[in-house]
Amino acid sequence: MKVISVQNIKKRFDQKEALSDVSFTIPKGEIFGFLGPSGSGKTTLIKILTAQLQQTGGEAMVLGAPAIDMQAVKQKKRFGILTDNSGLYERLTIEENLEVFRQLYELPKSSVDKVLEFVNLKEDRKKRVNQLSKGMRQRVTLACAIIHEPELLFLDEPTSALDPVNTAHIYKGLRYLNERGTTIFLTTHDMTEAETLCNRVAILHKGVIQAIGVPKELKKQHRDGVLHVELKDGQVHELLMNEESGKQITHWLTMNQLDSIKTSEPSLGDIFMKLTGSEL
Repeated sequence: MKVISVQNIKKRFDQKEALSDVSFTIPKGEIFGFLGPSGSGKTTLIKILTAQLQQTGGEAMVLGAPAIDMQAVKQKKRFGILTDNSGLYERLTIEENLEVFRQLYELPKSSVDKVLEFVNLKEDRKKRVNQLSKGMRQRVTLACAIIHEPELLFLDEPTSALDPVNTAHIYKGLRYLNERGTTIFLTTHDMTEAETLCNRVAILHKGVIQAIGVPKELKKQHRDGVLHVELKDGQVHELLMNEESGKQITHWLTMNQLDSIKTSEPSLGDIFMKLTGSEL
């Protein structure tokens, strides 16, 4: 089942084209990473997929319906969203904010405790939102987005303000949600996060997808074909992957001289910089 299908999407703001002919599909149960520099069009696409914006051209289908239908009440209950402009009630406590969403989604009272555990805020439930750090606010916003365990979850830079301990905690929770059937659409600048969480990634630059695929396969596609060979006497050799190199390596093996062989495989960050020309 296709949870998201995007075909030839374009979005123009006055004279600026934010998205240009973007196409991809996301099957049920996938964690899909949408990567790109600031201003590349990532958030614009999320807004189209959640009916906050309408595309200039192309077709976007979400959960089997046109994306523009995502503002209907029955559809809103099927997805969750975390973005920079996700609103919280400043004068209410963490618990009171979650209670609003619990009642909105007609959930049992136990769902508040469950989601507080998920975002590691159980001990802080009585704190008012206007007293929270940026990282804590981000975790509350995430809790509001996932309290109903949605079929589809949109996350726009979900861990950008979090410390490593809480980031690891959120990763564990997102994997749990995904294992229970939630499809996740994730934008991030963090290449380690993308590799840790995502089944597939797309790299967006200036409104155009430059590459799409499984991180491991993208690394294979972009490696330079050089083998780094170290011998037991400390000598290091760089060899091209060809038949001649194979013969040389076989010789070293036969003579018991070979210590290690490594490929010069790029990181996802290397590929990102190569395709976008942008620093992480």
